Amino acid sequence: MRVSYSYLDRQFTELDGFFDDIQETVRRGDFTLGAAVSEFERRFAELCGVPYAVGVGCGTDALLLALKVLGIGTGHEVITAANTFIATIGAISLAGARPILVDNGADYTIDVDLLEGAITARTKAIVPVHLTGTIADMPVVREIAERHNLAVIEDAAQAILASRDGKNAGAWGDLGCFSLHPLKNLNIWGDGGVVVTRSAEYFEQLRLLRNHGLVNRDEAVIFGHNSRLDTIQAAVGSRLIGDVPSITDKRNENAGRYDRAFADLTDFVDIPPRHANVRQVFHTYIIRVKHRDKLLAYLKDHGVSAKVHYPVPVHLQPAARPLGYKLGDFPKCETDCGSIITLPVHQHLMDEEIEYVIDRVREFYGA
Repeated sequence: MRVSYSYLDRQFTELDGFFDDIQETVRRGDFTLGAAVSEFERRFAELCGVPYAVGVGCGTDALLLALKVLGIGTGHEVITAANTFIATIGAISLAGARPILVDNGADYTIDVDLLEGAITARTKAIVPVHLTGTIADMPVVREIAERHNLAVIEDAAQAILASRDGKNAGAWGDLGCFSLHPLKNLNIWGDGGVVVTRSAEYFEQLRLLRNHGLVNRDEAVIFGHNSRLDTIQAAVGSRLIGDVPSITDKRNENAGRYDRAFADLTDFVDIPPRHANVRQVFHTYIIRVKHRDKLLAYLKDHGVSAKVHYPVPVHLQPAARPLGYKLGDFPKCETDCGSIITLPVHQHLMDEEIEYVIDRVREFYGA
């Protein structure tokens, strides 16, 4: 049996409705910031439980524009997690600021006990990363940020509809940033991103920044950027957005099956903590395992498309050399990079495929 990590071939078997929406956009010639963008933004804001959402070109742009809205740039520092994807650090660097990294905890989110030790007079913001679809400890992040007069930008690229204490990802920070990449839980047919906020002022600034600073066709009030969410992609997103709750439920169900199946393999498999007040969305299902590389090869040899997110930590990438970090600076992150494995968890998995993955993992460990 082959178990694929990607589900796109299954998700898009029925295309007529999508093509109808696209044809309507084409007939209207409504290509740039068209009606479908406004409709998608309205529905996305509603889904997150915030008043405002702005569609942008990609998740990285979402982070970059959020930083720009807050006036963060040269001479400033921004604290974020060491175990994040390269885009988080890249956006901070592109804004002109210096990324200051903090190690992660057992649930793969930023270790809030280390946050205050990273704050300096130059710190302007904290960017917690809701990695794997697990929302960070936002009550503590907010309390620290407010005490030190810092902004909070949520990197929620992997966490649409994740929540803590009933409050959704994106609704905790001054701004929340999402990705619509084809393999995200809410996906489109290319790149796209969204910034959400409760601030009317930030909302208006974001709308300007994503479109060259233009208030109309001929007048620019600031120098901005070209980062508009494509109207055709917004139409695709609007057709899929209603499925997000059921997608989340199915991924959580699949993750629960894995958790239960591996619960007795404590000598070999470490399942991250699950908290009753946290709703995870399992963009990825990641566990720490013994003999990771051998398990990865074994699964691939048996048709299971497992992955590693991410084998090389950001601070040890060539791009990060100017930051001055070295091996040993973030021991939890570095240890995870050598022990974590990602199993397929998507909503289109069949029961027999999940059982096959479980059986192969247990078989590898002689269980």
